[in-house]
Amino acid sequence: MLRLARYLKNYKKESIIGPLFKMLEAFFELLVPLVVADMIDNGIAKGDKTYIYRAAFIMVLLGVVGLVCSLIAQFFAAKASVGFGTELRDDLFAHMNRLSYAELDKAGTSTLVTRITSDMNQVQSGVNMILRLFLRSPFIVIGALAAAFLVNAKVAVIFVIAAPILALIIYGIMVLTIPMYSKAQKALDTISLATREGLNGARVIRAFGRQADETEEFTEDCNRLLKLQKRVGKVSVAMNPLTYVVVNLAIAAIIMQGGKQVDAGVITQGEVIALVNYMTQILNALVALQVLIVSFTKAMASAKRVNEVLDLQPTVLDNDSFCLYNVSGEDVPAVVFEHVSFTYPGAKEEALAELHFSVKKGQTVGIIGGTGSGKSTLVNLLPRFYDVTKGAVLVNGVDVREYPQRELRSRIGVVPQKAVLFSGSIRDNMKWGKDDATDEEIYEALEIAQAREFVDAKEGRLDYKLNQGGKNLSGGQRQRLTIARALVRKPEILILDDSASALDFATDAALRRALSERTKDMTVFMVSQRTTTLRNADVIIVLEDGEVAGIGTHGELLEKCEVYKEICQSQVSAEEVGA
Repeated sequence: MLRLARYLKNYKKESIIGPLFKMLEAFFELLVPLVVADMIDNGIAKGDKTYIYRAAFIMVLLGVVGLVCSLIAQFFAAKASVGFGTELRDDLFAHMNRLSYAELDKAGTSTLVTRITSDMNQVQSGVNMILRLFLRSPFIVIGALAAAFLVNAKVAVIFVIAAPILALIIYGIMVLTIPMYSKAQKALDTISLATREGLNGARVIRAFGRQADETEEFTEDCNRLLKLQKRVGKVSVAMNPLTYVVVNLAIAAIIMQGGKQVDAGVITQGEVIALVNYMTQILNALVALQVLIVSFTKAMASAKRVNEVLDLQPTVLDNDSFCLYNVSGEDVPAVVFEHVSFTYPGAKEEALAELHFSVKKGQTVGIIGGTGSGKSTLVNLLPRFYDVTKGAVLVNGVDVREYPQRELRSRIGVVPQKAVLFSGSIRDNMKWGKDDATDEEIYEALEIAQAREFVDAKEGRLDYKLNQGGKNLSGGQRQRLTIARALVRKPEILILDDSASALDFATDAALRRALSERTKDMTVFMVSQRTTTLRNADVIIVLEDGEVAGIGTHGELLEKCEVYKEICQSQVSAEEVGA
């Protein structure tokens, strides 16, 4: 929690005023037993009604002033905690966006979602409780102890005995519950993952009739969380009875000892009542402290999980010294892979090994190979989603590690395997590629991507609203829109990562023809499983187990690359292979 305290720097005033007014409220509360004692000894005992009314008025006044202080404290504590939560949540989300694919793969989507939602709420709630009660409760306990000694030192010894016992109980329960809350939050991660997979894969689950199985697995995850929460609940719930037992025994001891002192004429009846009130105040303060500790314990466990995300350092870092003049001239190849090898974090084997080739500007490069051969990995190295393990990837003669990420990716248009669209209009999605894109530029990109026809048929055309993920479009329509989105920015390099798999052959052919005719200056990397899609590419790279099995044109590879020949023969007839 201390590491996260820096997010309160813009709320220093609120962080001071809140606890300060809570202490003022506590101070006025501590005065009430003294007024009650005075009322009993000097008003009730003597039958002085005027004195009683005056003491009652002072008590009401103390109550009203305490209420005002409490409201002020609540307001500023809430303002500070909400501001803290907003700044931390913004920073956490920005940090997540800076992480490379390697760190995102390591952390996992479900746990990141849980940490920026559930864990963040716990931390924010913990900060609110700390600002409100962290100083108030100890102040009440210490103040009540001091006031008890002022009333009668001998009886106040009971307070000195009870206070350490109460502190020991609270500390022991806190030590036991912190790791338990951590485990409970991890179980919540599992439920978040199951929920996400269940919603995203709803069609597949229903297609295979697995609703009952998924419900059973989800119930098991929920029961696991329930058991953890019950276990931590059984420990934390022991705080109330244990503290009440100690406090009530202390009150009984005060009454017994106080009675003896009254009989001996050492103290008055009003002072005994004041001592009992102070012990009751300590009890109430400890009850509030219990709530604080439960909230603080949860916040501590959640803060640790938030810090784990903040501790994830991106391996893909920007080069602040980059200058546009570093980019070489027109005669330099668009892309060069210099003896590139890449290994995924934690993997035992290389995903790519010793890739060495160059691509001229304006060329279309086809990439083909079996499942797991490294096709997507190869193109993911170009926009620097991952950093190479060995060698270097050059764009316009400059190592991609020398570019600022924003500069590099502004030159590259990426169409991923899975078509990802966002809720909003078609125009909004198209402007992801270029913020100030005109409708003419958008329509031009839609025409190249073979999407103009179905967009014009939609109600509102570019203003047609897409559901989350573009669920109200077919798979082929989503793919064509993602291609158009990449084309809007008119990138120097276009990466199509198996992004036409849902298109029919006629649309696929029309798309390739449009790309060839209308993007002549654009270097295109086209990943595909279809040889018919790649056969007219200027260069085809054949991958097998992360290594280059062959590089050349369709005709050259048919003659000298057995892997490519086998792929072709598995997809088309012998006559079509040689055509």
